[in-house]
Amino acid sequence: MVELKEKKTHSNAQRAVQELRALIFSGELAAGSDHLETELAERLGMSRTPVREAALLLESQGLLEMRPRKGVRILPVSSDDMREIYDVLTELESLAAERAAAIGYTRDELARLNAAIGDMDAAIAAENLEGWAEADDRFHAELVRLGGNSRVEMIVAMMSDQVRRAKASTLFIRPLPVQSNEDHRAVYQAIFKGDPETARRIHRAHRQQAREILTGLLEKHRLKSL
Repeated sequence: MVELKEKKTHSNAQRAVQELRALIFSGELAAGSDHLETELAERLGMSRTPVREAALLLESQGLLEMRPRKGVRILPVSSDDMREIYDVLTELESLAAERAAAIGYTRDELARLNAAIGDMDAAIAAENLEGWAEADDRFHAELVRLGGNSRVEMIVAMMSDQVRRAKASTLFIRPLPVQSNEDHRAVYQAIFKGDPETARRIHRAHRQQAREILTGLLEKHRLKSL
């Protein structure tokens, strides 16, 4: 009986993580807003215990801050944080692109990478920015996987939530990401042709440009909100 109760609590905590993350990414739990654990528990239809466990995990991922006797505060997206994160991602993903090109993958083995580019093109044509962002996430995740370094995958995964949230908050105020698609296609071609130097160079420049666009928008938005 105790074991079943523990399993249910763990399952509820997992659901709480997923639902709270979705609420944060959608903006329903707005950056800078404060919420009591009882409020969140009622909103999710569960007890405070799994909500507290979920909040602790999301705090470690930089999405919120737990404050004693005050509940949780949804953290704003910081341009300084994003600049540091993108510095790390730029180097690690560029290394992954270089290693992937050196491995010598076949066209079939690169099918998922190519499919993500096709989906990004289709999303841009349909002016579906959310669809583009989802396909863009898949491209980067697959690129890192193809690099074949499990530690790089682990470090990048730790930062993915913060990057995804920053992208979501600027998605509809950024320039149409046509150039981003072209960069991805060029990286794919370099990997397929087995050209590590070109794959690394193009992807590094792509990530540096993305960092400048994102942090610039975050800084501009922060100034307007003061």
